[in-house]
Amino acid sequence: MGIKERQERDRHAVHRSILDAARELFVAEGYGNVSIRKIAERIEYSPAALYSYFPSKDDIFFALADEGFDLLSTLVSDEALDGLPPLERVREAFWRFYRFSRDYPQHFALMFVDQTVPRLGREYEGSVRAHRLKTQILERIQACIDAGELPSTLRPRVALRMLTVGMLGVAAMRLSGRLSEGEHPDALARDLLDVTIAGLQSNLSLRTHTLPCPLDAGGDESS
Repeated sequence: MGIKERQERDRHAVHRSILDAARELFVAEGYGNVSIRKIAERIEYSPAALYSYFPSKDDIFFALADEGFDLLSTLVSDEALDGLPPLERVREAFWRFYRFSRDYPQHFALMFVDQTVPRLGREYEGSVRAHRLKTQILERIQACIDAGELPSTLRPRVALRMLTVGMLGVAAMRLSGRLSEGEHPDALARDLLDVTIAGLQSNLSLRTHTLPCPLDAGGDESS
């Protein structure tokens, strides 16, 4: 291995250690309570050197959000759900959204729970990932409506909101330890998902008409 390759490998290792340390600190102490200095101390690196990797703490969060949306997008991609009927593609996508919270709890907490993280602006590349994911799921819900598996009067954004809020609620309760002893979060998530879909199929008169989508990191609710 040449000098250039070794330097690149070492730089990548430091980059990774910064992200891992920051993610753990953000989740443990809250994004607003963590400084660049504290992250540097965790990896025994100087704050000044850290700035050569990330211009600001916000940029560290954005990098973590990028990773999170990449992981989530892979879980619910068309390829991952290939062969399923329209409604089962929607059901499985939201189950995997919940599973993402279980398998990647720190990413999930930062992306969807912590209210102090920066919002994803339109100029930020991660917002493109979030928008693409949102559009993909909306198209799947519309396919269910077109196939007659969901009522023609149902607005896809309202269905998206209902299903996402349900999975977010179970995930947040599990992450915060608010479930009762003996209560199984996976079973609760499955039941809530099935009940919500059954309710949407029943063509209930919904009070919700149009709402922004909650599938954006940092609390961004732009439509």
